Amino acid sequence: MSKRLLILFFFAAAVLFTGCGTTPPDALSSVRERGVLRVGATGDYKPMSFREPATEKYRGFDAALAEDLAHSLGVKLEYVHTTWPTLMRDTLDRKFDLALCGITITKERKQRALMSEGYLGNGKTVLCRAEDAKKYVTLAAIDRPDVRVMENPGGLNEKFARKYLPHAILIIHPVNEEIPGLIASGKADVMITEIMEAAYYCSKDQRLAAPLLDKPFTHGQLGALLPPGNEALRDYVNGFIEQERQTGRLDELKTQYLYGNAPKKCSK
Repeated sequence: MSKRLLILFFFAAAVLFTGCGTTPPDALSSVRERGVLRVGATGDYKPMSFREPATEKYRGFDAALAEDLAHSLGVKLEYVHTTWPTLMRDTLDRKFDLALCGITITKERKQRALMSEGYLGNGKTVLCRAEDAKKYVTLAAIDRPDVRVMENPGGLNEKFARKYLPHAILIIHPVNEEIPGLIASGKADVMITEIMEAAYYCSKDQRLAAPLLDKPFTHGQLGALLPPGNEALRDYVNGFIEQERQTGRLDELKTQYLYGNAPKKCSK
């Protein structure tokens, strides 16, 4: 082989290798060609996205939103189970096209992956027993060595508790949806969670209270989480979210799944 042909050979190989290694597939086109939108969800977060044990069907605000999104794309919806500790790793491994299950938009997540625009405001707040509603209304009141705080592993709730409640007793419980019941029965005193989850469980169990729904410790937005390089799908999701907002669909979902039936004891 001549020197010129050898150079051309290695140049072509380098271009091919570089292209294969750095250019991800167009996720939006792939979804449409496949005819299926794969949505990652933990399935443990009422009222956002919860998998019913008996039927394995997903219910909640984000489940309805995911159905709307798949319908707008003209494709079927398929769920891929993930967990809070493995959410980012599963996203980077492209196990699904996007994750939609009550995911807070954070700087750290946006540095490692893509996130859509926010579609629902949220914030860290308190879920406690009704008799303690006037007791746990500040972080200082909770950050005490005699207060038991229970959280699920791997999510932002655990991170918040470790950062802001170092003196409290932190109990890590693996099943997120069991924690409110454990709080109500006295196995722990406080759960730090998002305002929508606190409002939901408070409305379902008269033993519970959420005294700071209107004054959460933090303020943020929920968004869809996507693998890096999926800008086309992210942009489509952003347009979809805006359409859902303009048509009043987001307000409809809020009434249906979040605050429509919340009793007075769920706010101070």
